[in-house]
Amino acid sequence: MDTIARPDIGTLRVNGERLWASLMELAQIGKTDKGGVCRLALTELDRQGRDLVLRWAREAGMTVTVDKIGNGFMRRPGRNNALPPVVTGSHIDTQPTGGKFDGNYGVLAGLEVVRTLNDHGIATEAPIEVAFWTNEEGSRFVPVMMGSGVFAKAFTLEHAYAATDTEGKSVKAELERIGYIGPEEPGAHPIGSYFETHIEQGPVLEDHDVTIGVVTGVLGIKWYDCTVTGMEAHAGPTPMALRKDALQVATRLMQDVVAVAHRHPPHGRGTVGMVQVHPNSRNVIPGRVKFSIDLRNASDALVEAMDADIRACAARHSAESGLPIQIELVSHYPAQPFHADCVQAVARAAEKLGYSNMPAVSGAGHDAVYMARLAPAGMIFIPCKDGISHNEIEDAKPEHITAGCNVLLHAMLERAG
Repeated sequence: MDTIARPDIGTLRVNGERLWASLMELAQIGKTDKGGVCRLALTELDRQGRDLVLRWAREAGMTVTVDKIGNGFMRRPGRNNALPPVVTGSHIDTQPTGGKFDGNYGVLAGLEVVRTLNDHGIATEAPIEVAFWTNEEGSRFVPVMMGSGVFAKAFTLEHAYAATDTEGKSVKAELERIGYIGPEEPGAHPIGSYFETHIEQGPVLEDHDVTIGVVTGVLGIKWYDCTVTGMEAHAGPTPMALRKDALQVATRLMQDVVAVAHRHPPHGRGTVGMVQVHPNSRNVIPGRVKFSIDLRNASDALVEAMDADIRACAARHSAESGLPIQIELVSHYPAQPFHADCVQAVARAAEKLGYSNMPAVSGAGHDAVYMARLAPAGMIFIPCKDGISHNEIEDAKPEHITAGCNVLLHAMLERAG
């Protein structure tokens, strides 16, 4: 009787050349002159990208489900289809000046996992699914991470449907136009565990010459508007000691934003990215300055400590200068730790495969943030050149693309059985 040799799971590797070719083919849809991709959510180009990915999934023997917010789920059955699936995925919409890898890599890495299992005739106990989530980027419609957010009940389907772009076109109308309002209720789709593979979008892995980032969680964020109110006056006749210069006080507080981040290492982040000076005239002492403050850290407790720190700095500057300073919280995203079992599965896979690796945190939001509210979740980072993303020159090495997908394969196999 002939026997078929069972593959050695430990030696199993993805086809990196096939994965790279798929990434490059998808990047042709919406390609830009500088080598990037502009494929905004719910445009005709987005429809073409979705159609291509779903065609590849069906060619790999997967069944396809689409829900009412346009999230796509591509399923490879398991031996026990009553088990909730082990899911991986990301998004295929891009920024206006996007790159080839942000989001797209996570979707096509999942597809390559399935192709590899098919190549070797490997069955898993639980089903495996690959998802793409609608409007992760938020560059055309807000809120960001829309599809996964609706799925996780962070906001309602009706709220998402009503969002409009700059031309007044609504999410619902555009989903209907491109043919991607499916029958399934968002959130009705079971998820046993979730992994997302992504370029780091930052410089840490490259700086440490490390191949795999084992992501432990996503930083918590607080955004503020800060207003310092002084008094406009003529720049010539007004002596320095008698000025109420809002800009000079504001710049000292801006420096404190950076100092606060340094006082809460290693994951403290403090950024001032937007400044409005009134009246913004060359020979007028500024009477009002409004600027943004962005504080981030790895836990909610640390973000709260940074909040208290910057408010204390503001109170001190106000007392010293006599100028009112108002800090208004405008947005808050709690920190999201990932599940220890999924984090350890990624770490074990990287070690088993011999890839250099280190713990990492995500300073940016991802669909995995919302999935982590529903099921055990984890992320895998690979380096991107110079840490650059949301840019047409975004780049990653083929060997890193392959490595991250191999880690995804083995982490998913551990969870799927």
